[in-house]
Amino acid sequence: MTATGTLVLLLPFLLSLAGRATMPKMLCLVTSLLALLLSVKPYGAVVPWLIGMIIAAVAVYERLRRCRAV
Repeated sequence: MTATGTLVLLLPFLLSLAGRATMPKMLCLVTSLLALLLSVKPYGAVVPWLIGMIIAAVAVYERLRRCRAV
């Protein structure tokens, strides 16, 4: 696996670092590691990666929403 492939699989975790809460960070770390482990099979990492991206996107959205409200 190349460095680019690893970076793409870790993208949910990296995106979740922009959020404020710790639970989404841990969930995205777990889904990213699961995606790394399942990437051996073709298309095996799709479902954990999508779940991680959804969690990270919601976390970042909530942080932006709170910043705008203040």
